[in-house]
Amino acid sequence: MVPLEMKGVQVVRLREIVLIHDLKRQGLSVSAIARKLGADRKTIRKYLKTGLEAPAYGPRAAQPRVIDPFCEYLRERVLQYPGLSGARLLREIRDMGYEGGYSSVTDYLRDVRPAEFTGFERRFETPPGCQAQVDFAEFQTVFTDEPGVVRKVWLFSMVLGHSRWLWGRFCSNQNLQTVLRSHIAAFDAMDGVPSEVLYDRMKTAVIGEDGDGTVTYNRSLVALLNHYGAVPRACKPYRAKTKGKVERPFRYIRQDFFLARTFRNIEDLNAQFEDWRTQIANPRLHATTGRIVEDAFVSEQPSLSALPLVPYNAVLMVERRVSHDGMVSVAGNYYSVPDTTRKRVVEVQSHPCKICIFEDGGLIATHPVLEGKNQRRVDPAHRKAPPANETAHPRVDVPQRSLAFYGAVGHRLAAQGDAR
Repeated sequence: MVPLEMKGVQVVRLREIVLIHDLKRQGLSVSAIARKLGADRKTIRKYLKTGLEAPAYGPRAAQPRVIDPFCEYLRERVLQYPGLSGARLLREIRDMGYEGGYSSVTDYLRDVRPAEFTGFERRFETPPGCQAQVDFAEFQTVFTDEPGVVRKVWLFSMVLGHSRWLWGRFCSNQNLQTVLRSHIAAFDAMDGVPSEVLYDRMKTAVIGEDGDGTVTYNRSLVALLNHYGAVPRACKPYRAKTKGKVERPFRYIRQDFFLARTFRNIEDLNAQFEDWRTQIANPRLHATTGRIVEDAFVSEQPSLSALPLVPYNAVLMVERRVSHDGMVSVAGNYYSVPDTTRKRVVEVQSHPCKICIFEDGGLIATHPVLEGKNQRRVDPAHRKAPPANETAHPRVDVPQRSLAFYGAVGHRLAAQGDAR
């Protein structure tokens, strides 16, 4: 049986009123009905008197609030100055005698403060061939070749703004040589060059910005882009949405490619990524554009500028000392020189994709640029193995003397014998 009173508040529905009348017809007294239903006798008499009419409950009378005398003042203030904070207005009405709490003020302001109008966000679309966006993203992994060692790697990514075509490469660092090599590889892969390249405030691209908003770019990067016919453009500070075309794919790459995979080393990581990029990422239907990425790229590619006829070949020339084991150090990695090298100091040319070593102006070694730090590359042609017979039985060179020398030695020995 549902009582007619709960926590001091009477809740009476039509079926309870019918029950009251039915119990009365059965001969129960008002007191007996009240005891049976857990209600007050006055309530039972009231509904026996009114018949089967459903009860009508009116709204409770509004109770005065502590903030009521200050509401008009608060409303006028926020209508005139919508940006006034609740803390500021609380201080003002406290000086006027308000003794209530802060939440009462903010609750009222929430109802009366004018809504701030924010226009609809406009998606920025770039024309074909106009822009590519570049950025780095950090990943961590454990290569199976080095179990137990957590390695940081960075994904250099370039995305064409119109088609959303994606190119990327995992790198062991973010230095300038890596950035230049990655640009060259990306332009080669797309077989063209966009008009401009948009960068985040990465240190290898943006050196600084003066008070007038003039951005200073890395001179080496500008030289590379000039060679390809592109111009750099910096993302506005604190405006991450301006480079969303390259940042959103990082989450996609992490979830769809990187997680729950194993890699032997960084070469295997890049091989798997290239397969995923060409077989899954670029052939997919893009959720924003509604187009197949690869098909959109085929349409965009003719709008790219043609690659220059002469490869980019900027040179950084430095001198390096040859170590006792025939190696020279360049950017934290070690490259071999031939055993026949005579000089202890050689000249090194650092190209975007190769290292050239010179002795007295002559080229003596060429190596591909190594990724990472403390890597070593020894060209087998630089180390000549001794002949097999000398390895098993080392030859001892005996100096040859003239017959006159041996004759003089014989006479000396004979003279010593006669003296005895």
